[in-house]
Amino acid sequence: MRTVLITGANRGIGLEFVRQYAVDGWRVLACSRHPAASDALNNLAVQYADLIAVYALDVEKPEQIENLSQMLSNEVIDLLINNAGIYPSERVNDFGRTDYEAWVRAFQVNTMAPLKIAESLIMQVARSNLKMIVTLTSKMGSIADNHRGGSYVYRSSKAAVNIVMKSMAIDLKPTGITAVLLHPGWVRTDMGGPNGLISVEQSVTGMRDVISHLTLADSGKFYAFDGQTIPW
Repeated sequence: MRTVLITGANRGIGLEFVRQYAVDGWRVLACSRHPAASDALNNLAVQYADLIAVYALDVEKPEQIENLSQMLSNEVIDLLINNAGIYPSERVNDFGRTDYEAWVRAFQVNTMAPLKIAESLIMQVARSNLKMIVTLTSKMGSIADNHRGGSYVYRSSKAAVNIVMKSMAIDLKPTGITAVLLHPGWVRTDMGGPNGLISVEQSVTGMRDVISHLTLADSGKFYAFDGQTIPW
């Protein structure tokens, strides 16, 4: 039985990852900042009591990441999904209105936390058969694809995580670990808003299909949920 660890698992894309992997019989280590308030996740954990375990994790707090690693020190993690992320308000995201504290927080959550999580759980991933780390990013972090400007805070945090994970993929490739970046699409979630182009089910189904076909040769690549390669 394979094991997946998912951050930001209490809602939206993360919650759907939990549901779909549990339905397929995976063991799911589901991380949420506030487990007691994660009603939908807890309901899934009751429904799939033999498969889903819920853990408290605020990815902004490095000490919590380290504590989680210690708690899971004997685990084998086939697939690590860095899903947790934030989208700062457009009021602090555009030229002349930059909130620098919000910018720092965006980097903490969207850029630094995924690397910290990978570093802290690398042994659990390395001892697995699948040996895979997937980080959710955004096409808005693509420099080549930026035709609209704006969104300085969000774009920069995602461009930064792209280069971080590209470097990590190179460094880890000799160990047999595959590290890939995925763009989930514009999804109708609390973060993506009601005007998103696809449902959370479509996004996660697509990403899981991409993940299922990944090999070590794909490490360091940047894919969309539909399998298309995204330019840097």
